[in-house]
Amino acid sequence: MAPELLLRASDISYSSGGKNILDKVSFELYRSQITTIIGPNGAGKSTLTSIVNGLIENHSGTIERLPSLKIGYLPQKVYVNTLMPLSVQRLMQLTQRAKEAEVDEALSQTNVAYLKHRQVHSLSEGELKRVLLARTTLGDPDLIVLDEPTAGVDVTGEIKMYELIGEFRNRLQCAVLLVSHDLHLVMSKTDQVLCLNQHLCCSGLPESVSKHPEYLALFGDQAADAIAVYAHRHDHVHDVSGQQESCQHD
Repeated sequence: MAPELLLRASDISYSSGGKNILDKVSFELYRSQITTIIGPNGAGKSTLTSIVNGLIENHSGTIERLPSLKIGYLPQKVYVNTLMPLSVQRLMQLTQRAKEAEVDEALSQTNVAYLKHRQVHSLSEGELKRVLLARTTLGDPDLIVLDEPTAGVDVTGEIKMYELIGEFRNRLQCAVLLVSHDLHLVMSKTDQVLCLNQHLCCSGLPESVSKHPEYLALFGDQAADAIAVYAHRHDHVHDVSGQQESCQHD
C-alpha cells in the first residue's frame, strides 16, 4: 500500500526586503516518512518550515494539506521570559488542551518526566529541547516539523535526539520534516532529502556515498566526514551570496 500523502508544496516562492528567499520549491510529504532539509546558511530552510506550518502565508505557489492535518512544531529558537513564572507542565499545555496524563506520557517519551514541575527558565538547553520535542507529540500529530532540533545540544544528546525522532515516527506513524546540519547523524535515517539553496537543488532518496564530488562542493569538509550522505548532482552553481549564477547542461 502506498504511503498517505499529507502535504504537497508546488512552486513555493517567497521574497522579503527585496531579497529572494525561496524560488519555485516543490515537494511532497508522506505519512511515516522522515524528510530532511539540508543546505547552507541562508538557504531558506527555516522559512520553508514556517510556510509548511502556515506561519508565513504571503508566498506564491500552493500548499495542499490533508484536511484537518495536525502539525507539531519545534522552532529553531525559543525565547523564554525569565521573569515570568512558567512550569514545564504549563508550557506543555499553553496552546493546546492536554490532560495531565497525556503530558506525563509525552515527557516520559523523551525521558524528562522529572522536569514536570520545574521552572522553564531553570532548564539547560538540552533539557528544554527534550521538553519541546515532547510537546510536539501532544494530540497525535500527523506531521512533526523540527527546525534544528539539536542546536545547542552536545554530541551525545544529538544522537539520542535523533533516536527519539525515529521512535516518534514509528509510534505515531506520522511524517517528520526535519531541518539539520548534522549530516553524519541524520542522513542514514532519512527517507527523503531536500537539498535547498533558495531553490531546490535536488531531492530524492539518501544514498551512502562517501565522496560525491557535487556533495563535497556544497558542504565541503563536513560532507567528507559524514557516515552516510546524499548522492546528487547539481546542474548549476551559486555565487557567494547564494544566488544561482550559471547552469551547465549535458
